[in-house]
Amino acid sequence: MTIQIPDYKTDAFFGLEDKWLETAAGEITHYHELGEGTPILFLHGSGTGVTAAANWWLNLPELSELGRCIAIDSIGYGQSVVAPDTKYGIKEWVRHVVRVLDALGIEKTWIVGNSLGGWLAFQFAIDFPERLLGIVSMGTGGAKLTGALKAHSNPVLTEEGIRQTLEMFVVDKSLVTDELVSLRYQSALNDTASDRLKDVVEARDRDRHALPLDFDVLSKLEIPVLLIHGVQDVVIPVSRTWELLNIIPHADAHIFSQCGHWSQVERAAEFNLILKQYLRAQGITK
Repeated sequence: MTIQIPDYKTDAFFGLEDKWLETAAGEITHYHELGEGTPILFLHGSGTGVTAAANWWLNLPELSELGRCIAIDSIGYGQSVVAPDTKYGIKEWVRHVVRVLDALGIEKTWIVGNSLGGWLAFQFAIDFPERLLGIVSMGTGGAKLTGALKAHSNPVLTEEGIRQTLEMFVVDKSLVTDELVSLRYQSALNDTASDRLKDVVEARDRDRHALPLDFDVLSKLEIPVLLIHGVQDVVIPVSRTWELLNIIPHADAHIFSQCGHWSQVERAAEFNLILKQYLRAQGITK
């Protein structure tokens, strides 16, 4: 079957090539892929105008020196095309990941997840443990609504709304440039953007209460896990990492000072180095 590829091209600012994959009837997943070898799947967070490119553009080129890096736009986000009547939620996003892996012929993978993406990584570990090699999670989502997280749950699809979201993610506000704000806004615009944003946020916050991570299952997790967090993260408090660290038997942690929710951007060079060292220590080599 020939799929209709959307007329979209990721801005040259991000330096990433667009790829498209039919993952179900009427569903076309937008993604970026660099490198060869051990699969490493990257799952983005849920900020306004989020895309795989806007989460991982500073990481994929360097980390692809180590393995096959694949960063997807989850259904309901970015440029992935969803089938009519698609439902959103933690388990639905996890099942989308499985469809991507199946379509790419990948049996087992590492998952690197930011915020919502980290939450999905651990739910994936609960639902499909046989397909997971390990997890790296930054500012793991799924925490109860408190403080700035409540504001994060009411995003506005405007340039100013995107700026406010991004400024919550970092200590160094100079990282939130006019160009980056504009690019995230433009990438978010499509025929269903406003309605879709409402639907995915409602699904995410519903499952925060309806489907919290099963700590009993995570306490028996046998895969390697690296937790990364910024001390100044106002979206997901650093206590979330401490909570998981005390539950998951093979978890290590790295805590960045003077860093917010967006550690892969705000501390990109150190983040990349830490991930490469950690993954090499777990046996990933090229």
